[in-house]
Amino acid sequence: MVRAASLGLAALLAAGPALAQGAAPAVAAAATSEAPAANASAPAATVPPASPAPAAAPAAAPTPADLPHGVADYHAAAAGHYVMDPAHTAVVARVPHMGFSVSLFRFDRPEATLDWVPDDPAQSRLTASVELASISHPLAGFAEVLTGPDYLNAPAHPKATFTTTGFVADSPTQGSMTGDLQIMGKTHPATFQLTLVGAGRGFTGDDNGNPVITDLIGAHAETQIDPQAYGLNAFFTDPITIQIDAEFAVRPGK
Repeated sequence: MVRAASLGLAALLAAGPALAQGAAPAVAAAATSEAPAANASAPAATVPPASPAPAAAPAAAPTPADLPHGVADYHAAAAGHYVMDPAHTAVVARVPHMGFSVSLFRFDRPEATLDWVPDDPAQSRLTASVELASISHPLAGFAEVLTGPDYLNAPAHPKATFTTTGFVADSPTQGSMTGDLQIMGKTHPATFQLTLVGAGRGFTGDDNGNPVITDLIGAHAETQIDPQAYGLNAFFTDPITIQIDAEFAVRPGK
């Protein structure tokens, strides 16, 4: 009987405190009852299997607040060669209609490059063009009329162009650019008032549409022209406002 009690106590100690709570009644009963045969084997203690480790939580998707945003200071755009992003650019002409209203016309195929010098904006240079045949208007067929010989005469003058002769920075977000504006083969000086929208590192798409992070600069530019000075139809006598919202990106290798 003493040997049986010793065996029961040894099993209890080996199983540990967690097992002892459940095993103690059985061991106590074995110690106070008639002992089994001397050659009987004590039942082996069973330890529960360990629980598997929890799976790692998936990484949270970035939110708009996690992405870099433009800074309202032109110094934030690094010096370099920038190419206009047509997906984030609009060229709009606001044409008065005989003193009653203003019609909006958009040109859908602009191109431009900018050599930007933030430490001395006067040294910066921009060259831009837009296909006159890309004019669009919600009235069906009207754009085709406007590209014809009575108006823009796009077959004879495919593009309007602008090349800067100088930049002036009045503040971190305001300034102007002067240059030569050519429309329908006629060239005159023009000054665009500039408002910076944002500058700095940001996301855009590469030539294959893949998202990349690079240096960006975006601005609003606005000027007015005399339509008669550029040979437009005699019905256009009031000044026409040209508005451009453009985003430029550094493209490695371009």
